[in-house]
Amino acid sequence: MIEVIDLCKVFEDYKRGPIHAVRDVSLECRPGEIFGLLGPNGAGKTTTLRILSTVLSPSSGTARIAGFDVRRHPQKVREKIGFMSNATAIYDRLTAWETVQFFGQINGLDKATLKTRMNDIFEWLQMNDFRDMLGAKLSTGMKQKVSIARTIVHDPQVLIFDEPTSGLDVLVARVLLQKILELKNQGKTIILSTHSMHEVNRLCQRVSIIHRGQQQAQGTIAELLEEHGQPDLEDLFFHLVDRADAAAAMERTAS
Repeated sequence: MIEVIDLCKVFEDYKRGPIHAVRDVSLECRPGEIFGLLGPNGAGKTTTLRILSTVLSPSSGTARIAGFDVRRHPQKVREKIGFMSNATAIYDRLTAWETVQFFGQINGLDKATLKTRMNDIFEWLQMNDFRDMLGAKLSTGMKQKVSIARTIVHDPQVLIFDEPTSGLDVLVARVLLQKILELKNQGKTIILSTHSMHEVNRLCQRVSIIHRGQQQAQGTIAELLEEHGQPDLEDLFFHLVDRADAAAAMERTAS
């Protein structure tokens, strides 16, 4: 459902020259699976997801969603995906219902289908108590539910979550992760970017560890622990990060 082959993204900086935000990242995410992108801030996770969601164009490599290439068929890709980020704002002057309705309309849902979808989603997310509240008056947890609702209102096959729990308190984060797991159980294909080992352990069937824009390892957690001789995911993560940092330092010294 999601296929990425040798994906690269280079940004030009007039002072520092080319900046390689993503280098040769390859991955595959299957239907009914949560695939984790695990890495520190600035690792290249968000850039990768923005390419998958057609916000950015890759410098080289291939990315396909449900068989559609992100460069050649961006509109088809957008029809197949829902994208949620913790940085996505809620419109202060729209109610929860109006916000989700707006996103359903721009995704082309007819009035009857949209009403049915919204009723089902508001019931599932337990949003009916605040459906008529303005965005400016919603709590953080309410806003996150609105963000989920507008992400899934058009019933996309593929869901992309970019550090959705960053900055949330533990209770709100717990509810959000449970809803992501329920979406997986509905057969959705989900890619989750995070720097939380706990989230990967709890949710992800497979994981790619990214640092310095490069994929350091990919596989199931059990496979990676055995391959690298590490006792748990946290030790594996820091082992790979330290190894990549040491290699980068050697490269700078050599040049």
